[in-house]
Amino acid sequence: MYIWIKAIHVIFMVTWFAGLFYLPRLYVYHAMPENSGSYELFKVMERRLFAIMTIGAAITAVFGFTMLALNWQYLLVATHWFHVKLLLVAALFAYHYACYRLMITFRNDANTRTHKWYRMFNEAPSVLLIVIVIFAVVKPF
Repeated sequence: MYIWIKAIHVIFMVTWFAGLFYLPRLYVYHAMPENSGSYELFKVMERRLFAIMTIGAAITAVFGFTMLALNWQYLLVATHWFHVKLLLVAALFAYHYACYRLMITFRNDANTRTHKWYRMFNEAPSVLLIVIVIFAVVKPF
């Protein structure tokens, strides 16, 4: 049973990351003045993508907590890599919330950031994914 829970956790993590990768890319395009004719379309796309990625985040969290509940002793004996991984996952949820706040800013036509800022913002989930996977697979310390 545990292995099935882990599989579902990973499947929905991939769904969540797809949104974390693509939503900020939509913000890049939405922030470009030459795309002003498409702003209303971007708002719809952003809202729908945010809903899908939030479902992915929620199911990822539920199955992650389920794995912990089935093996709660692991938290007590885990080496520091696991605690760092959990901290990085918390950072992902903070990034997810930041994406929500930015979506609201665009919805209210109140964006003041440039597309270059959004290009930098777009890199955070890639870095977090790389580090989290390394910690989960390599268990460096």
